Amino acid sequence: MSDSRATDSETAELETFRSETRAWLEANCPPEMRKPATADTDVFWGGRNAKFSSEPQRIWFERMRDKGWTVPDWPKEYGGGGLSAAEHKVLRAEMGRIGARPPLSSFGIWMLGPALLKYGTEAQKREHLPNIAAGLIRWCQGYSEPNAGSDLASLQTRAESDGDDFVITGQKIWTSYANYADWIFCLVRTDPAAKKHDGISFILFDMTSKGVSTKPILLISGYSPFCETFFDNVRVPKSHVVGTVNRGWDVAKYLLQHERAMISGMGERGVGRPLGQIAADSVGTDAQGRLDDSILRGQIATFDVDEAALAACAERAVDLAKAGQAHPAFSSAMKYYGTELNKRRYEILMSAGGVDALEWESERSKQGARPRAWLRTKANSIEGGTSEVMLGIVAKRILDLPGA
Repeated sequence: MSDSRATDSETAELETFRSETRAWLEANCPPEMRKPATADTDVFWGGRNAKFSSEPQRIWFERMRDKGWTVPDWPKEYGGGGLSAAEHKVLRAEMGRIGARPPLSSFGIWMLGPALLKYGTEAQKREHLPNIAAGLIRWCQGYSEPNAGSDLASLQTRAESDGDDFVITGQKIWTSYANYADWIFCLVRTDPAAKKHDGISFILFDMTSKGVSTKPILLISGYSPFCETFFDNVRVPKSHVVGTVNRGWDVAKYLLQHERAMISGMGERGVGRPLGQIAADSVGTDAQGRLDDSILRGQIATFDVDEAALAACAERAVDLAKAGQAHPAFSSAMKYYGTELNKRRYEILMSAGGVDALEWESERSKQGARPRAWLRTKANSIEGGTSEVMLGIVAKRILDLPGA
């Protein structure tokens, strides 16, 4: 068969897959799951103590789980759908077409899973990946410490060897949803005499282990998604180390690429109603049906263009990653742009709402949803690596600027 015939055949197969996927989604995605999430309960995180906020949420999750589409591109033997890169792209497009929500949100899917697929042993993959895909275990990330934030490699949480175990002592901070998590993927120092980027190991353990405790951190927005996490002589089997002992920085860097790509997604399109429609609720429209504030209209138009550019860039990043051609620092550029864009989105929303957007407690404002969300975005350019650090990485590793 010639190359052109092979291409025609592949195109026909992909179009068949698109047609079948579209029909399946139409038949199986409940109408309630085709609306933007507007509250924390609209997002299903899974875990041992998970509860569904509605029957449609349960139905949608279970149908997608049974299909393997909570992690469509993971191998089937680990609970995934086994889709090719092209098929996964079609699935994302078809879900976007009907506004379907992700059936499961999970740090296990976004961050740990890719790291395990690359660095985990076969036993680790078979133990953890199917549980992630099925939403049975909720994970948190033990990276930052009180004196090791942007300079993460300065971490001091130590793991001392004791027979077949490590005994872990120390503290992590800004641990998202640690008080709800079942397990943690954690960076610990296993060789204090080594250089700071060496002597670090990447280890997994149960949050119910003796000696683990958490304390929520109240944010200015009034919410507490972050925690302080404490380890007091926590005993963990050495078999729970992912990758090589003292080479955990390799795993950590790879995982950070996926974390930053995930965080950059908050700047992408499809997050609720278009800005123009939301602004029109407060500002109103003119005789031509345009937003009745030319300055705000211009800001939103500029934002929409930048938002579309980020979405296109994200698609390209996915394609390059699937083809093994992605620049390892590209996720830093995406993280910077996506988070700064999300901050702009909420600045515009606050401007559009005028004084009404400042309401904090009234019933009409849904308990200050807009100003609380606006305040929360201020952390976007800090978490997962500050904007300044991201720009430094871009300058050094992508642009190769002198002195960077």
